[in-house]
Amino acid sequence: MPAWVSAGFEEYARRLPNECGLKLREIVPGQRTRNADVARIVEDEGTRMLQAIPFDHHVVALDLGGKEWDTAQFSGVLSRWLQDGRDVSLLIGGPEGLSSSCRQRAKESWRLSALTFPHPMVRVIVAEQLYRAWSLLHNHPYHRP
Repeated sequence: MPAWVSAGFEEYARRLPNECGLKLREIVPGQRTRNADVARIVEDEGTRMLQAIPFDHHVVALDLGGKEWDTAQFSGVLSRWLQDGRDVSLLIGGPEGLSSSCRQRAKESWRLSALTFPHPMVRVIVAEQLYRAWSLLHNHPYHRP
């Protein structure tokens, strides 16, 4: 990832308190060439993603078919996740999306927007939205309606 992507993600991850810590675990993407079997690559990536998730995590897929939440709704979702007491694994697929096995493993599905974002931006947007939702829950001045 470009340095600005890493810096953006780290900025918001750093702002979150330990109770809502954010850690990035990257799965090496499959090699995409002109004649690559993209379906197989997506399934292989999904297998590696699922192997990286501890059994007791609440799994959320970032997916076009997921629910879109506004900021107030998402802060309620974050509150629910925090009250549940389990760690949450947010699955962000590659450029072609998530494997069917990842979508099946997920207990929830989150759609960031109807807009299409550059793939590297998604991790920054997710980190910022988590921080914004946490800020709203704690009456922090970062989120001003």
